Amino acid sequence: MKNIVLGVTGSIAAYKACDITSKLVKKDINIDVIMTNNAVKFVNPLTFQTLSSNVVNVDMFQDIKYWEVNHIELAKKADILLIAPATANIIAKIANGIADDMLSSVALATKSKIIIAPAMNTNMYDNPATTENIEKLKKRGVLFIEPGSGVLACKDIGKGKLADVETIIEVVDFELNKTQELEGKNILVTAGATIEDIDPVRYITNNSSGKMGYSIAKESALMGANVILISGHTNLSVPYGIKEFVRIRSAKDMYDEVVNRYDNIDIVIKAAAVADYTPQKKADNKIKKSDTDMSIALTRTKDILKTLGENKKHQILVGFAAETTDVENYAKTKIQKKNLDMIVANNVSMEGAGFLSDTNIVDIYYSDGSKTHIPKSSKCEIAKLILKNIKDKFVK
Repeated sequence: MKNIVLGVTGSIAAYKACDITSKLVKKDINIDVIMTNNAVKFVNPLTFQTLSSNVVNVDMFQDIKYWEVNHIELAKKADILLIAPATANIIAKIANGIADDMLSSVALATKSKIIIAPAMNTNMYDNPATTENIEKLKKRGVLFIEPGSGVLACKDIGKGKLADVETIIEVVDFELNKTQELEGKNILVTAGATIEDIDPVRYITNNSSGKMGYSIAKESALMGANVILISGHTNLSVPYGIKEFVRIRSAKDMYDEVVNRYDNIDIVIKAAAVADYTPQKKADNKIKKSDTDMSIALTRTKDILKTLGENKKHQILVGFAAETTDVENYAKTKIQKKNLDMIVANNVSMEGAGFLSDTNIVDIYYSDGSKTHIPKSSKCEIAKLILKNIKDKFVK
């Protein structure tokens, strides 16, 4: 079981730490809470004790009869020290090596990863002293989760709100579970649907949700890779841990962004649904309807995978094939024609598979003629298996 020490300081956002505790416990993570003296004025320690099933630490010298612990033991126990919310005061203490209470002492004594989620008045956050303290800690490897902007408790408007609980959980989950399996590898992932404009209000697109590509990007980052995610249209949030995110609209945009980065990439995973055709000409103004039929002349878009295959040097090239019939034949033909190392193929007409589903059913075909079948699974699990197969077969 993973262990997190959660530091809660004297901010009005202290109540949100209760939700953080609850969500982390549900992930089967042991939580030890340390509250500052000011924090207990906002939330009763009994709340955290109930949520975490552990004694809450406040006083450096409190007498805990049924579980011996001190700041050194907590510092050693932590896989991560998370301070959320973190006031300007605790940030200043940690930055300057002050250890005058339980939380600052644990922060000074621990060798674990420290994650800080600030929450304070916008003027305090923007104060040069706070800015300098944050920069000082970042240089030491402390990870900061940027606060949000909006109306603060003091009615000021600006930056200083505690980051969303889900964002904090995502960051903690990533830092707890990341590995070095693909460390140092530069991976480019494409995802989502391209949009080909007909006129200023109409376009040609497809049903791709981007879920598969985003899952692959997220899992690649978790495995330690430097990930570039080039995305067409989706309704998804950018996964945490991505090195570079590029939003594109058309097939031409995606072609340009991918090709321009290709030389420095180790692994390309083309999960995007790219349009095969685009209107020959985009109308400058909205096309008005008439009483007669109309047709739109289409021209072939540049084949990104084929271009990459023709110019492949050291790269591992992975394609996707979304079909409705004769999936295996199309997949094997695509491997040969486009000089791929591997292709992930699926029948999008099957129940539980396809663009909009949270699950998929795929077959992976390799350039050596072998094949791996993955039965109905979540796209997250499929992403893990795709990357495992890439690593085991191709990464040296």
